[in-house]
Amino acid sequence: MPVFFVCAGLLGLLAVSLSVSVGRLRMQKKIYLGDGGDPEMLSAIRAHGNFMEYVPLCLALIYFASDYYGYWPVAIASLVLLISRVLHAGGLLGFIPLGRTIGATGTTIVLAAASAMCVYAGFTLKQF
Repeated sequence: MPVFFVCAGLLGLLAVSLSVSVGRLRMQKKIYLGDGGDPEMLSAIRAHGNFMEYVPLCLALIYFASDYYGYWPVAIASLVLLISRVLHAGGLLGFIPLGRTIGATGTTIVLAAASAMCVYAGFTLKQF
């Protein structure tokens, strides 16, 4: 489980970084609401927004599955999510070619796998 917590913490720091990036661009470009029609501002807003749409749910599902599946599946899902979100943000912000596509694919795979793991665990766990 330590890998999960390290990845969750790093994802939290990435969320802070994306938030600061939006704020910095807002001040630099004097766009205080919306994207002002600026493509760079729109990309920064979407990188942060997409992160906030997917990461909390993925982390919650991975955490829920951790008691049932143990260390390795949780560690792998956590690492894939972290790498995917870094690639996605880097791709949306123009730093990593193909990062958006690879990151979105990795995130979707983690979301689907963690969801399926929780469903399976829910059907096979015994009540007291």
